[in-house]
Amino acid sequence: MFAENLRALRKAKGLSQEELAARLHVVRQTVSKWEKGRSVPDADLLVRLAEELDTTPAALLGPEVPPEAEGGGTAEQLGRIAEQLAIKNRRARRIWKIVAGVLIAFVAVNLLLVLLNAAAFSSFTTEAEVAVEGQAVPAEETFQSP
Repeated sequence: MFAENLRALRKAKGLSQEELAARLHVVRQTVSKWEKGRSVPDADLLVRLAEELDTTPAALLGPEVPPEAEGGGTAEQLGRIAEQLAIKNRRARRIWKIVAGVLIAFVAVNLLLVLLNAAAFSSFTTEAEVAVEGQAVPAEETFQSP
């Protein structure tokens, strides 16, 4: 059912396989495989596909279930599961992006502190060298024991 539903909805929207593939960031051959029934999209891609075609994942996976029908069909349940998986995947990606951002910020702050420390140390040693060169320090005074 998915292959026929996909083809019908895509054509109803006036989209070619290539246009739909570009919107989903997949190659045209992937859409062709879906329409021939050779493969199916993963849960996240199924939700994005349904959004592009202005429908629900349940409508893509099987016949439209009448609203007054009790119990819900397999296609509707699969659609809900696909939506939940897609939401979970988006949350996980968002969390990893935040963790990566915090880690990058931490590394950047540490590098900045190291550079500032190196610059301060460099200016301190340069000032000390200038002070020593400006004064004539006798050799016997430099190595006196107490």
